[in-house]
Amino acid sequence: MSEWTNWSGLESSRPTRVEEPTDTAAIVAAVERARTERTTVKMVGTGHSFTAISAPEHTLLRPTRLGGILSVDREAMTVTALAGTQLKVLNAGLAALGLSLHNMGDIDEQTLAGATSTGTHGTGGTWASLSAQIAGLELVTGTGEVVRATATENPDVLEHARLGLGALGVLTTITFRVEPLFVLEATETPMSWDEALDGFDQRVAEHHHVDTYWFPHTDRLMTKTNDRLDIGVDEAEPLSALSGWWEDEFLSNTLFGALNHVTNRFPGTIRRFNQVSSRLLSARTYSDAAHKVFVSPRTVVFREMEYAVPREAGLTALREARAAIEASSLNITFPVEIRVTPADDIPMSTSNGRESMYLAFHTHRDADHLAYFALLEPIMRAHGGRPHWGKVHTRTAADLAPAYPRFEEFLALRDRLDPDRVFANPYLRRVLGD
Repeated sequence: MSEWTNWSGLESSRPTRVEEPTDTAAIVAAVERARTERTTVKMVGTGHSFTAISAPEHTLLRPTRLGGILSVDREAMTVTALAGTQLKVLNAGLAALGLSLHNMGDIDEQTLAGATSTGTHGTGGTWASLSAQIAGLELVTGTGEVVRATATENPDVLEHARLGLGALGVLTTITFRVEPLFVLEATETPMSWDEALDGFDQRVAEHHHVDTYWFPHTDRLMTKTNDRLDIGVDEAEPLSALSGWWEDEFLSNTLFGALNHVTNRFPGTIRRFNQVSSRLLSARTYSDAAHKVFVSPRTVVFREMEYAVPREAGLTALREARAAIEASSLNITFPVEIRVTPADDIPMSTSNGRESMYLAFHTHRDADHLAYFALLEPIMRAHGGRPHWGKVHTRTAADLAPAYPRFEEFLALRDRLDPDRVFANPYLRRVLGD
């Protein structure tokens, strides 16, 4: 009996059975067996969710042999891939075809099924989340049926399963809307707190994508704006290999990780460390293929809570979070990440029906995250915040249902597709009910 552990080491389980299906038929067989035995089955990804959303109770399915691009439709501008494909593999494959996703987050280690099922998102753009870029999918339901869902075939399944929390079925293929490969120019600029917040709305309006980081216990922020350039990839001006290694690999990961180990042992040094390091931030501009600009290496293991609050309440919630942190005795090393997204129409999306600001709070894996997240979660809830499904939170079905206008509709579809709860686990029972 092997142990499953997620990337952050925060969640683990001991499944009874582990399998590596090679095709949809093998997944169907595993689901049918679990239904007959009245047990459960989970297809895991790479474990990048901080919650136990994909933790297997009985049968663990690994997507190791279920990766790769299946087809390209250049007339419809869609690409279909196996759901076990890692996002970084899809990005590389799309680039080789001269294609790109419209938007993405800053980590590309996840499988497509895991990233879309938890609502992984970027910032800005027409569509911020990966789920919003889905045009079709195929899944194996809890009764062993293989269902194809598009805008014209089982559209209700497509509408919900684009962000299905792993509760509606095992995704086997996903079809994404794509566009011609494009170049982004990234501009990173250090700013003071007042400068960054006073100009925030204008900055968001003037740039395609805006990502901002506030360093707790300081008055300093780093803003990153990404804008499309009307040039070919061969005309881009990426960071040099040395500069990329020094700033993104060594400073942001190797050195930062080592300093976290030191400050975790001597927490009294953290505030001074943040004040000094934030003053060392420098501006830089570079351009490259979109996925290379969106994504940053992340080798320092951390824990994270992220909430989506209504866009109009975002800066107020951020200011209140800062005040709470500074009034507490907590010492926080990781920056707070601030992103914005347009509204979408996905029933279980944290941006459903409203423009949103996402506030993400992190701690090093060796630091105590519980007190930090407990301090800030009530603030996020007070502003109507919705927690990221794949990141730490304490919410339950009873208080999540009022936050999602179509919550009951999602549960009804779950009853239809998985009547015996073959895909259930403790996390889903907590956030969706039995």
